[in-house]
Amino acid sequence: MPGPFCQGVVVVHDFRNIYEQQEHNRLVTVVMMAGFVLFLALIGLGFDAFYLGTVSEYSFLPIGTLIAIVVGVMTATWSLRSGAKAVLTSTHAVPADPNNPAQKQLINVVEEMSIASGLPKPQVYVVPDPDPNAFATGKDPQNSSIAVTQGLLDTLNRDELQGVVAHEMSHIRNYDVRLMTVIAAMVGAILLLSDWARRGMFWGGGRRRSRSSGGGAGGAIALVLIVFWLIGVILAPLISQIMAMAVSRKREYYADASGAELTRNPLALASALQKLEAASAPTASIKRGAAHLCIVDPTGKKMNAKEGAAADLFATHPPIYKRIMFLKGMAHQVQPTAPHPGAA
Repeated sequence: MPGPFCQGVVVVHDFRNIYEQQEHNRLVTVVMMAGFVLFLALIGLGFDAFYLGTVSEYSFLPIGTLIAIVVGVMTATWSLRSGAKAVLTSTHAVPADPNNPAQKQLINVVEEMSIASGLPKPQVYVVPDPDPNAFATGKDPQNSSIAVTQGLLDTLNRDELQGVVAHEMSHIRNYDVRLMTVIAAMVGAILLLSDWARRGMFWGGGRRRSRSSGGGAGGAIALVLIVFWLIGVILAPLISQIMAMAVSRKREYYADASGAELTRNPLALASALQKLEAASAPTASIKRGAAHLCIVDPTGKKMNAKEGAAADLFATHPPIYKRIMFLKGMAHQVQPTAPHPGAA
């Protein structure tokens, strides 16, 4: 990974080398998977108390909890092994066609960047969407894929395409893809379970609860579990969003800098980002759960153009104008440092 890079008075420091970054991402992946299982265990406990009445002062038979833990472990394992395939399927990505000139060029660029990075060549996919965007997915450099939209191929020249591919190769090299792919699968699972649980609240849950509620310590424990369960179900979409944000906006800065290191041409990626920022339409093929995988936000949220605590919590990407500014700083192109109109 490159060292500090700056533009004007703005400086971003990278305190980890590539091996430290890889180990950090492996650790965070394990922590996120464990947190996901614990979250499902909480939902299971609430289900036991709210629906089954198996939590009381006389008995504790956590049927729902055990089922939730098993489902959580299976989902976490599946997300690591098959999450990348699910992401590609959800975006309708198809393998790049070497008989298509534009897609052949993409394949050649990916081969060049795999040699430059010292990594195995990822599988190459094209998403049939007119909005320019790209993402990488996979569980490790030996099992990874790079996907770009048709709009990206139509919009960028070869140097700009090389900059974008190098950015995605950096995510693969740093093991960002493992963490981001696991989170994408888990966010989808949490949103699905949350929706199921909220709908279930209206199906006789009150009758079950009143039957199982009683006095004494058991009744109090059941009530506490129900309260925590309700809070968890209601806040699940927000919790899943925070999980995705745990990937950290700073990873995009790291990938920009590392990608520019591979190409030795930071201005090419800066030019590509300018074109991607100018594209007004969202990338319809890429859903919210996989938004953090992309080089730019596919949903078009205005929050990504801002900075501050709220943006750090709810935005998937740092402001593009700032990423461009840093890349130009790497090329020693001094530009005015006045805030972008979208900055908070």
